[in-house]
Amino acid sequence: MDEARVLALVTAVGERAVPSFVFALACLLLFVASAWWLTRRHVLPRLESPLPPSGFLALNLGLGFVIVVVSAAIFAGTADEIGIDEELGMLDTAFSDTLRDSVSLATLRVFSLLTRFGDTATLSVLCTVVAVWLWVVRKRWLALAWVIAIAGNGVLNTTLKGIFERVRPLHEHGLVHELGWSFPSGHSSGAVVAYGMLAYIAMRRLPPAWHLPALLLATAIAFTTGCSRIFLQVHFASDVLAGFASGLAWLTVCVVSTELTRRYRRAPG
Repeated sequence: MDEARVLALVTAVGERAVPSFVFALACLLLFVASAWWLTRRHVLPRLESPLPPSGFLALNLGLGFVIVVVSAAIFAGTADEIGIDEELGMLDTAFSDTLRDSVSLATLRVFSLLTRFGDTATLSVLCTVVAVWLWVVRKRWLALAWVIAIAGNGVLNTTLKGIFERVRPLHEHGLVHELGWSFPSGHSSGAVVAYGMLAYIAMRRLPPAWHLPALLLATAIAFTTGCSRIFLQVHFASDVLAGFASGLAWLTVCVVSTELTRRYRRAPG
């Protein structure tokens, strides 16, 4: 597909931003539900057979390695093309300009509320409340993992922003105003890590019937939070994609590390 056709496609999606968002969210939830069903049906039954600790270790590390590699590939590919003279940079600008001209103020007001799920203040309060609760119920290793996940992502995102130093797109609607660098999106990575870890904690603490709803809810919140940054034009689309990738990579590291620690502490010495 040549550059003109890609630009036309990007413009068409921008002009139909809300239906495109709803369609993408539905597809993502369907994918997550299908992946969950396949895992429950074909993978977990195999794990019920007796495996040595090394087997569990290899399985967790293998799955985590694949997700981190895929996320890193997406991040690296995106980061390499975000220059203002690069094709992705030009498509980012065209998409943001189209949104500015086509999305109504009422829609922006809705997304200005939804974006609060990824605010630093929101995630800080959430981090404190969940950590205190886990400590009270004597899940102290899980509380430590939760705090490290949230705080570590903040440090990682700040570091990456300082490396790439990408200027934010123009946003003059007055509903939100963001300073600082744009790439990658901290709201996107923060939402993936925070609500992904919450889903993981829910799977550890709630009956199996609640596991899939918790995962789907976390997915919907994280995806909506990231997309809200594009709608509000405080981030380019590639910023959000990179935020999703870096957040997913860090979430994988945190979940795999927590699981390995749990199994290590339970293993007979």
